[in-house]
Formats: sequence, C-alpha cells, structure tokens
Amino acid sequence: MDVDIDHLKSWIGRTEEVSDILSARLADGFAATLDQDRTFKVGDEAPLCLHWCLAPPTVPERMTGPDGHPARGGFLPPVPLPRRMWAGGALAFHAPLRIGDTVTRRSTIADVTLKTGRSGPLCFVTVNHEIATARGTAIEERHDIVYREITPTPPLPAPAEPGPAPDESVSVAATPLLLFRYSALTFNGHRIHYDRDYVVNEELYPGLVVHGPLQATLLIHLAERMLGSVRKVDYRGVGPLFDGGRFTVNARRTDGGVDAWTAADNGRATMKAECA
Repeated sequence: MDVDIDHLKSWIGRTEEVSDILSARLADGFAATLDQDRTFKVGDEAPLCLHWCLAPPTVPERMTGPDGHPARGGFLPPVPLPRRMWAGGALAFHAPLRIGDTVTRRSTIADVTLKTGRSGPLCFVTVNHEIATARGTAIEERHDIVYREITPTPPLPAPAEPGPAPDESVSVAATPLLLFRYSALTFNGHRIHYDRDYVVNEELYPGLVVHGPLQATLLIHLAERMLGSVRKVDYRGVGPLFDGGRFTVNARRTDGGVDAWTAADNGRATMKAECA
C-alpha cells in the first residue's frame, strides 16, 4: 500500500484541546476494573493513569471506521495502513489530578515518520499532550502510535533464556471482562479488544488484544507501590498480549528507580517500562 508521507506530514503542528470533569464515578470504575476495593470523593487524589480515561473521542457510530475507531482524517493524520497500535510513550507527572477537577488536554501532532519493517511499511505518529487543571500542568506526555499492514501473527515462542528475576510480580487474568471494562472506561471502540470474530478473521490475531495503556497502567501502579511515588516513565510495547490466560506484571529495582515489564503466560515480555 502506498503511503503519501508528505501529505501526512502536513498534519505536524496541528493541535486539539478538549476538557473533561474527573468524577468520583469514573475513578470508582477505574479502581474496580483494576480489581481494587477503593472508592473516591471530591478532593481525593486521583490514581495515576486515570487521565487516559478522560475526554476520549466521542463520535456517532456512523462516523467510525471498520475497526471501530473514529474514521480517519480528523485530528490524527489519515494513515491508510489498516492496523493501528499503541506503541509506547513517555510520561512526566508534575502534580496530582484530583476528583472534581476540570481537566484539559492540549494535544499536538509532533512528528510523522515512515519506516520499513519485516511486515512492510510502518507509519509512526507522535503526539504530545499537556494535561492541566486550574492549578497548572499536571502531566506531560508523549504518545507513540504505529500503523502497519495486517499480516497473520506468527507463533510466539517463549524466550530462549529466562528474563531477569523480578523483585515483585503480580498475576492478572486476561479475561474478556477486563478488556471490555477498560474499553468502556476509555470509550475505546477499537474492535480488537472485544470483537473476537473481527480480531481473528479481519486483523488475523489469535485472540482479543490486551490494551497497551492498560498494561502501562498496571506497570506504573506496581512501580508506585515499590517506590512510593512515580514522576517519570518511559514505556514501549515489545509484543502483543492476548486474552485467554494469565499474564504477569513484574518489576525490578534499579539504581535509578524500577524496571518493569508485563509478560505473557510463557514468560515472553509484551511491554517494558522504566520508572523513576
């Protein structure tokens, strides 16, 4: 498939600003989805990564594409490659969000690049976000999105050698309910997370795909429990994670903070993060 990279680069510099109210109900649903017994009231500090549930695109169904995302060509460039994935990013937490805050996200298309991988062309879109309240900037974020052709997912073997032993590890069941509830929290219509017929027959994955931001949230929460607080995170997806089994959320202390990773039930890493 031909990709007109010069046309797509014309999106660089485009901005979008959206706002949302951080409600106690949203925070309660977030905690319940993560299997936590927590409730919130106005003024409480919000858990880290709840900002990913705020101000999602809300378009009528007639304005969605075949994959369930909003049809392409609005704020994000209309990359013609059919498979869209959350590739990774970076976060800087400057101040907490609080229940009851009006939260504004200002987003800017920072870069669009085209590369060639083993499966064909890869288009990377980098978006910078500033998340702010009336008190000032709370979070700065870089979000990396990758678009690629649809090809069958090859068998995913276990690692040839065991990875590093974690200092802490948590086992999580990758159930359709978990994926559905996180999609509902984020108003994410991407069908790879809940429509098994679509994901198997159209995107050629072997199962429902566990969200990248959900994995990143679990990694950051584990790092926060170990460090007491988290200020900076760099994370990247290194392989797909599917439903139907259990996966682990792992972390190992380092001189600068924590190295964390999610792993499928055969030990294969699927997302890695450096937290400080």
